[in-house]
Amino acid sequence: MTLTSPQSIQIPTSSLSQSKISAWNRIEEPMWQGSEDDIRKGLPFNLLSPTWQMFLMGDGAPTRHLQLLTQSDISVEVLAMTNIGDDDDNAPSDISLIASPRIRRQIFLRSQQTGEIFSHATSWWSEVAMQKYLKDPSLPIWVSLNQKYTELYRDLKGIYKGACPNLATAFGYPEVDTYWARHYLLWHGGEPITMLYEIYSPAIGKYLGSSSL
Repeated sequence: MTLTSPQSIQIPTSSLSQSKISAWNRIEEPMWQGSEDDIRKGLPFNLLSPTWQMFLMGDGAPTRHLQLLTQSDISVEVLAMTNIGDDDDNAPSDISLIASPRIRRQIFLRSQQTGEIFSHATSWWSEVAMQKYLKDPSLPIWVSLNQKYTELYRDLKGIYKGACPNLATAFGYPEVDTYWARHYLLWHGGEPITMLYEIYSPAIGKYLGSSSL
């Protein structure tokens, strides 16, 4: 994976009025949704195959998993950094555990070899945590944290299946109109440092196989 040197990040200073805060991509009306208990128990294989369950419901870093799966370096394309203040941002309720003022970061994860987009991720950070743990927003989170030898606990909270029309063109699979997504907290030292919501492209099916049996 190609790394760039750490740099001081610039905290966005855009207006915080509700009308000015842009939307973020999510599964708006899930056709299926699972809880923490479902994640712990595992899902029926006719809903989600074993390989997809290991990927989506394991506690490893998704960027690292994608690198291993595809034998390609993974690039982070930062789409937006948005100051949302103390707004709940229509996010999962776990955002309440992220101290305000908050910054929302939106990215694509791409193959450096093919340019394929494998996932879209939105993360929410307190300004303090972002300055401490994510000095360079263009790096994958796990790379930034590993540089500091930061021990993490990935606390999976929800898993979703459904449509997200805004991503159909970017993912490049017009024949597929449903995607898998999940959200989770990353904890360090007994404190949540960020919440993430990830939506996965059908492109990873080439490496994981069918999402159901």
